[in-house]
Amino acid sequence: MSDQPEWTPPKVWTWDDKNGGEFASINRPIAGPTHDKTLPVGRHPLQLYSLGTPNGVKVTVMLEELLAAGHDAEYDAWLIRIGDGDQFGSGFVEINPNSKIPAMADHSTDPITHIFESGSILLYLANKFGAFLPEDHHARTETMNWLFWQMGSAPYLGGGFGHFYAYAPTKMEYPINRFAMEAKRQMDVLDRHLAEREFMAGGALTIADIAIWPWYGRMVLGEAYDAGEFLDVTSYKNLLRWAEALRTRPAFQRGSMVNRTSGAPETQLHERHDASDFETATEDKRNAAE
Repeated sequence: MSDQPEWTPPKVWTWDDKNGGEFASINRPIAGPTHDKTLPVGRHPLQLYSLGTPNGVKVTVMLEELLAAGHDAEYDAWLIRIGDGDQFGSGFVEINPNSKIPAMADHSTDPITHIFESGSILLYLANKFGAFLPEDHHARTETMNWLFWQMGSAPYLGGGFGHFYAYAPTKMEYPINRFAMEAKRQMDVLDRHLAEREFMAGGALTIADIAIWPWYGRMVLGEAYDAGEFLDVTSYKNLLRWAEALRTRPAFQRGSMVNRTSGAPETQLHERHDASDFETATEDKRNAAE
C-alpha cells in the first residue's frame, strides 16, 4: 500500500491552484471563456487550432494523409498553447465549448462548420473527402468500433497512467498500479487484434489506425511518458510491428511535427500554413534566421 497519508475529503470540494499541480493552468471546474481573443484565420478552407499532443497529432496526420492521397485538404494549423490558457479565449470557446484541443473550422461551408473532439474531426474529414473510412459494411463497422474504442480507452492511458506516472507531484503506488494494469490490458487487446491484420480494420489504413497510433503506437515506440521499460512495451510484438510501419509513412512523420513544441527543434513546426513549411519553417530554421 501507499505510504501517502490518507486524505479525508471535505464535505464540499473547492478548487484552488494547488489542486492541479504542475498542470493546474490547463483545467478548471467551470466552462466558458476567461478572456476575449479572436482566432486567426488563414487562406485555406480548413482551419485547425491545436497542439502536438496525441489528440492533436491524430488530426494533423489525417490531413497530411489526405494530401498525400491527392485530396484538396490544404489547411492552416494554428498553435494553441494550453499552458498559457489559449483554449479559454472567446474565439476558441466559440468553436469548442469544452476548451480542449483540437478544434477545427471548415470555412468552405455556409455557415462555417465548427468541429471539436478529435474522433469527430477524423470522421468529419473522412466523410468530407471520402477517404480512410471503408464503404464496405463490415470494414466500416470495424473501423468505427476501433475509433470509438480509442476515444473511450485513451483517458486511462493519458489522464490515468500518464498523469500519475509522469506528471503528478508525487509518485503514488495505488493509482500507478491501477492505471498501469489498464494500460497493459489495452495494449494486449491491440496486440492480439493485430496478430493477423496489417491495419486495425484489415488490409488498409483507416481513421481507426490514425486515431490509435498517436496514443498506443507512440507508447510502444518508447515516445510517451518515459515508461517503455516500466510497461515492458517491447513484449507487444504485433502492436510494435504496426506502430513501426506507420511511423515510416511520410504523412505520419509530417503530421507528428505540426503544432509540436517539444523535442528536437528540427521536429517542431509550431504552425503550418503551406507544405513548404516543413522545409523552411521548423524551429531550427526559424532560430537560425533570427
